[in-house]
Amino acid sequence: MKRTHALAALLLAGFAFAAPGGLHAQEAAQGTPPALTKDPGQVKAGRYRLDPAHGKITWSISHLGFSTYYGQFTEVSGDLVLDPAAPAKSSLSVKIGTGSANGLNDKLNAHLKQPDFLDVGKFPEATFVSTSVEPTSPTTARVNGTLTLRGVSKPVSFDATFNQAGVNPVDKIYSVGFDGWTVIKRSEFGVNAFLPLLGDEVSLRLEGEFKLQ
Repeated sequence: MKRTHALAALLLAGFAFAAPGGLHAQEAAQGTPPALTKDPGQVKAGRYRLDPAHGKITWSISHLGFSTYYGQFTEVSGDLVLDPAAPAKSSLSVKIGTGSANGLNDKLNAHLKQPDFLDVGKFPEATFVSTSVEPTSPTTARVNGTLTLRGVSKPVSFDATFNQAGVNPVDKIYSVGFDGWTVIKRSEFGVNAFLPLLGDEVSLRLEGEFKLQ
């Protein structure tokens, strides 16, 4: 498979791979947050779990060459083992509910679930499991792993960027956040419908907030 050279130190995340919504006005009104850090060396080591309300995968694909079409997977879960002192020892595993693919159009969403595309009835879940984490700078890393989609497993890499860590001012739980980006070829996972009119390359934007367990 074409190895991607894009943007995460995680899902996947880590592929990641926040749910719809974001920082609500009421969250912003909670007052000055406790001490936060953008220094990865100050992050607490341990096991983290993806916050289901703030973990998402945004996908985009060329639509007949006329536009770039965007959608999201909104059902994403993940576990992260983080070791800031030895980032290469970190690991990530992510599960994606394929039935949560949302292109903001009911007709399209129904089609995405069919065998032409994700075949949700047969393959309700996609997974990403990291095999190695390669630091690329103090705040970035390339996460290598195996993506399984529609029953096909292929090596996929994504680049991750560390955003911030500290006690979340809303839920008071120690949290760490990352952004990531990669590109995969859908044909390599058996998603061949309407090629080449619809693009083969699918860009994946990954965002995730993880909670210390």
